[in-house]
Amino acid sequence: MTELVLARHGETRWHAENRYAGRSDVALAPGGHRQAEALARWAADARLDAVIASPLQRAVHTASPAAAAAGLRLRTDPRLVEVDFGLGDGHTREEMETLFPDALAAFLAAPASSPLPGGETGPEAVGRALPVLTEARAAHPGGRVLVVAHQTLLRLLLCHLLGLPLDHYRAVFPRLEGAARTVVRPAEHGPAALVALNVPCSAG
Repeated sequence: MTELVLARHGETRWHAENRYAGRSDVALAPGGHRQAEALARWAADARLDAVIASPLQRAVHTASPAAAAAGLRLRTDPRLVEVDFGLGDGHTREEMETLFPDALAAFLAAPASSPLPGGETGPEAVGRALPVLTEARAAHPGGRVLVVAHQTLLRLLLCHLLGLPLDHYRAVFPRLEGAARTVVRPAEHGPAALVALNVPCSAG
């Protein structure tokens, strides 16, 4: 059974201010580069068969050291970009409460089905990204694939794979830590097996 290791990119320069980073191509902070190095140390002995990442630089710069350590070529896929937060991109929650309070309240109540103004729904995001995982399973049956992407997209994919309502992603998975590993084994039928959740990048 193929094992998918899902990892959020490392800490970015917007993390300290808790700004929503959707399609904005935000750089890693120094701490994010350290997290990427720790992920690479794990990858060196992880027997990976492939490393796939979002093309946004925060994901590429997290995944590249891991791919190099595993002796693999990093492949990027645009379908793994973060959920589009529309007008919320680049703003903090406090700023959005001033700009569009009603839309923010609707989003917080049902974040997958009530996107921020001009943003992408949860089903839309899963629809574009899920084929990447399906193709990885087909290409590496019984193998292990590292996928480096983004917090909201990965939480939505986890809900889908585990058979959970997409609107529950914020409640069920409050946070994925930078470069932490979440491991799933998708099944041919029915929900996937959740093998590990949020394993710190410093862990072995």
